[in-house]
Amino acid sequence: MLAPYAVRVEDTRGRRFPEAPHPYRDDFQRDRDRIIHARAFRRLENKTQVFTRRLSDHFRTRLTHTIEVAQISRTIAAVLQLNESLVETLALVHDIGHPPFGHSGEHALDEAMRKFGERFDHNLHGLRIVEQFEERYASHPGLNLTFEVREGIIKHSHDYLLDEHPELAEYMLDLKPPLEAQLIDHTDEIAYNTADLDDGYEAKLLRLEQIRQNVGIFDRFYREVDQQYVAAREKLKFNEALKRMLNHLVTDLIVNTRFRLEQAGIATVEDIRRYPERLAAFSPATDAERGEAKAFLYENLYHSESLRPQKADGEKIVGELFRYWMSTPGSLPASYQRQMLSESPARVVCDYMAGMTDNYILDQYRRLAGKIAPR
Repeated sequence: MLAPYAVRVEDTRGRRFPEAPHPYRDDFQRDRDRIIHARAFRRLENKTQVFTRRLSDHFRTRLTHTIEVAQISRTIAAVLQLNESLVETLALVHDIGHPPFGHSGEHALDEAMRKFGERFDHNLHGLRIVEQFEERYASHPGLNLTFEVREGIIKHSHDYLLDEHPELAEYMLDLKPPLEAQLIDHTDEIAYNTADLDDGYEAKLLRLEQIRQNVGIFDRFYREVDQQYVAAREKLKFNEALKRMLNHLVTDLIVNTRFRLEQAGIATVEDIRRYPERLAAFSPATDAERGEAKAFLYENLYHSESLRPQKADGEKIVGELFRYWMSTPGSLPASYQRQMLSESPARVVCDYMAGMTDNYILDQYRRLAGKIAPR
């Protein structure tokens, strides 16, 4: 049973290129399967989340992070009686536009594009991937996903302005996305806040006492665990506290979102779209705890001295390769050279590099080492 404000697959605005219905999968299930079988999805296995493989094979990649987001999202969707297939699809595709080397790679690509009056945005690049770059079907370009999935790719975490992005006019930028898309921004953060504490602790870049002193929500649950499992090893106590932290964030998001829906008198998807703000949200108290955890991770992990060389290397490689391919467009693959007939050289080079895995861009950097001019 779906809630009255859930997206119903029979109400989809459809695909760009009409297709006959499948005999035993609905349209959102087909979209999910198309994403799972996409080359860009497979490449997430070798794209950095926070830590490169140089540190350990155990840490999250973009792919394992995506799987965790999908699991959390399905759970919440089921409780709120949302369209689970749509939510799962949006969770699986939400990071498909990320470049190699995590956020440092994204920052370097954006900086390179700014010099040509353009920008790099991983949500918008994700839309380009599913619309243009995936080549699997003889009948149409791209994956030919439903409108609701394409809309969710660009609107799940950001509100774009029509004046700045007229090319996105079909996605109703004056309206909020459905609740299925709104959830993804929060489940993404639940996943990485808890996972990055885990990986940071495992990497010995974050100490238990440091986390307890600065992340109140974690410390509260650790104290509970410490009393309940006195003789347990520290790592097992850490795991248990982190599990309880994740469970609390999920439960709060469910309870508070349901409360906000009731308070707002939401009865339909259209009510959600026209509401002046997004309705999926944590309670104020939990949101403050979430923000504290996120700020701690930024200061002590993402911007830490320990990871600075890794980030600097990624930005250097992206910057130097971008300049190389801008100066020698004839060295690009033939498909990207053809793309230059309709798009700017900077956008073409950006598209080429954003699709690379960490491994592939490192191979390219080594191969071209004697030809690249340092900054």
